Amino acid sequence: MEFERKRYSHSHMNIAPLVDVVFLLLLFFMLTSSLVREPAVKIRLPESRTAATEHEAIKTVIITREGAIFFMDREVSLSGLQKAVIEGLNDRKEDSLRIKADRNTSVGLLMKVIDEVRLAGVRNFSVVTEKTP
Repeated sequence: MEFERKRYSHSHMNIAPLVDVVFLLLLFFMLTSSLVREPAVKIRLPESRTAATEHEAIKTVIITREGAIFFMDREVSLSGLQKAVIEGLNDRKEDSLRIKADRNTSVGLLMKVIDEVRLAGVRNFSVVTEKTP
């Protein structure tokens, strides 16, 4: 009695559609995600051992070493800062703001900026520092 041997066919899975779907998902998330970009103003932040990491996108006032003031990626004067902050935070429910001042900025200028921010109605603000190792 002769038995017939079973022939096993090796089945292969075609992964080309899977690769297409993965690339489409990657493209979708790259196009729909919004990246938070810091303005191209070069400043050296003061250092602190208790500095916290940033978790959310909060509008920022930047003071350079030369005393230039930037808010929402545009340079503003000290006298125009209050108006710019009021207009910039008008659409937001929360009134929080970050102040990034170069470590060589004078304390007097920093205090003037804080005064203008307070006059604009901002009660919750923080001065950003870098955490030291």
